[in-house]
Amino acid sequence: MADAPDTRPMTLVQAVNDALDVALSQDPRVLLFGEDVGMGGVFRVSDGLQGKHGEARVFDTPLAEAGIVGYGIGLALAGMRPVAEIQFAGFLYPALDQVLSHLGRYRHRTRGRFTVPMVIRAPYGGGVHTPEQHADSPEAVLTQAPGVKVVIPSDPMRAKGLLLAAIEDPDPVFFLEAIKLYRSVKAEVPSGHYTLELGRARVARAGDAATLVTYGGMVEVCLKAAEVAAREGVELEVIDLETLAPFDAATVMASVEKTGRAVVVYEARKIGGFGAEVAARIAEETVWSLQAPVLRVAGWDAPYPPFSAIEHHYRPDARRVLEAVRKVLAA
Repeated sequence: MADAPDTRPMTLVQAVNDALDVALSQDPRVLLFGEDVGMGGVFRVSDGLQGKHGEARVFDTPLAEAGIVGYGIGLALAGMRPVAEIQFAGFLYPALDQVLSHLGRYRHRTRGRFTVPMVIRAPYGGGVHTPEQHADSPEAVLTQAPGVKVVIPSDPMRAKGLLLAAIEDPDPVFFLEAIKLYRSVKAEVPSGHYTLELGRARVARAGDAATLVTYGGMVEVCLKAAEVAAREGVELEVIDLETLAPFDAATVMASVEKTGRAVVVYEARKIGGFGAEVAARIAEETVWSLQAPVLRVAGWDAPYPPFSAIEHHYRPDARRVLEAVRKVLAA
């Protein structure tokens, strides 16, 4: 029998740090840069990496998101494997011209002669009472960029494997990390190098009464809701998308066809959020299996957070998820 893999408990911050350390150690093309990454970054994600790998591999940039993304595009086209950190996902907006006009278009523009193997990391979402523009969830905007992948892990073990896969991917990948999960969860994480497949959703919890489709920081919320429902004799299936683009429709539709009911849960504002795309796809592709309308549980259509003191009213919680579940079960 093969030996069990060597693991140790890590927070999500530690798992991302470990993945970056592995990538920097194994591939001299990997570079890590962004605002304050040399000192470890706001959340200490890159702590110790500059001291170990040197300032030529891990270095600070000016406060200029368009410059950070543009610089990374140039490095990737030149054969490097850049990992750019945007301090908060809500700071990404000045770089949207680089993202929408250039980042994902080079493979198509050059008829496959050039690719942009670049990762852009950013913490997103709320739950820790940050100021305005520090808790945005812009993933739906990023999925509109042609030729890019959007990955959002939900626990430390998966964060490390998905990030290493993203760094090795030949195309650009946005890697968003839920701020709320950085230090609030721990999991056993394998040592050394391993990857998890991009573009695949997973069944985080099996059930047959209704399907909860979610990702990132909302997976924890949906699992808590499922635990409460189970005590009431209702078994909910929780689908963790992990990769938003490309979207794993097959896993989602198979679950909804089995349960006949679906609730889509996401942290971004309800209008135009990625969950709206998921709900539309479910309605289109499983219409003959649905026994109730597809419902969404999301943030409110207001800046996030309106005030940090009432952030808990903005961010979806297990109570709101269960309210939606009861509605679809009663339909």
